[in-house]
Amino acid sequence: MIDDDVRTATGPLAGVVVADFSRILAGPYATMLLADLGATVIKVEGPPTGDDTRTWTPPVAGEGPVEGLATYYLSINRNKRSIVLDLGDPADLAVAQRLAARADVMIENFKPGGLRRFGLDHPTVSAANPGVVYCSISGFGTAAGAALPGYDLLAQATSGLMSVTGEPDGEPTKAGVALFDVTTGLHAAIAILAALRHRDRTGEGQHVETNLLSAALSGLVNHTSAYLAADVVPRRMGNAHASLFPYEPLPTGDGELIIIAANDNQWRRLVGAIGAPELLEDPRFGSMGERNVHRGELRVLLLERLAARSAQEWFEVLTAAGVPCGPINTVQQGIELADRLGLEPVVAPGGVPGVRNPVTYSATPPSYRRRPPALGADGDEIRAWLA
Repeated sequence: MIDDDVRTATGPLAGVVVADFSRILAGPYATMLLADLGATVIKVEGPPTGDDTRTWTPPVAGEGPVEGLATYYLSINRNKRSIVLDLGDPADLAVAQRLAARADVMIENFKPGGLRRFGLDHPTVSAANPGVVYCSISGFGTAAGAALPGYDLLAQATSGLMSVTGEPDGEPTKAGVALFDVTTGLHAAIAILAALRHRDRTGEGQHVETNLLSAALSGLVNHTSAYLAADVVPRRMGNAHASLFPYEPLPTGDGELIIIAANDNQWRRLVGAIGAPELLEDPRFGSMGERNVHRGELRVLLLERLAARSAQEWFEVLTAAGVPCGPINTVQQGIELADRLGLEPVVAPGGVPGVRNPVTYSATPPSYRRRPPALGADGDEIRAWLA
């Protein structure tokens, strides 16, 4: 069955077998993206409960084939097969080693060095499988940070993200999602694709590594650059932007609206739409730099005009004028908006709804073949394939 699927799979990664020894979020997110593109992903889970996210509840799925299962697990494990292997059991370990020897890609997020005693570390696996692309994900790298646990909240705190998130006079605040787990998973997927391209050209596999802290510092972009290039340590500004104004929620006559004027053309359209052309002649607001310096005074003047209409009315007026703006939606409203815009955000392999792969391809579209697997659902099939 697996051989048939490998032969008949479609997508740019059809025929690629991924041995997924990762758990929680960063690794499983990466392997789901690979699976969407046609890779055969075999998820290795430990007994007795498997991937930790299977137990991360609430919430749980409602009616349907996965009723009662953790929605966290469901969000990142479609298109995969599951096998339960106890690496401390010699028979199970032999199965794991055969899988690693047969895979095109192996991905793991054990503590650095944690797989060495099982003969599943990169040097051992690559000796038996020289073409393998072996991807390791850690929290803080393999040097002095090797012993530190890799949780997203720790990366948000230690990278500096929390220091720039929240109100100026409030507490440091985490993002509402495990942001750096996701970005680390994206970096892992990119690294695997690049390494597969190298293998296509040379026949050589390689070891690629990434970690939460490095991905976090990269993802802080302009904030890390502010410190490195200008010796400026960024600070919390609530929903404001250090280099742009307006670029934040602004109160209207009824509710808040995100309003953005990120360049001079947008600024001119904004002041025209709100009926304040005199602001164009005010030297305090003549450039983005001046508008930032005088943002307190400008904010008062903008709010005087915005108070005349509701957020919905201004949304319609400003959108018609070409000014970027939008409401602050719930997650439900965000999905509904994507649907109205024709982005088709929801897929449901096997009747289990989830958000689709965010990339469209003109020739090799993602596919949604399998719902997230039950724990060990494919164990017999995988063992037979490896025998």
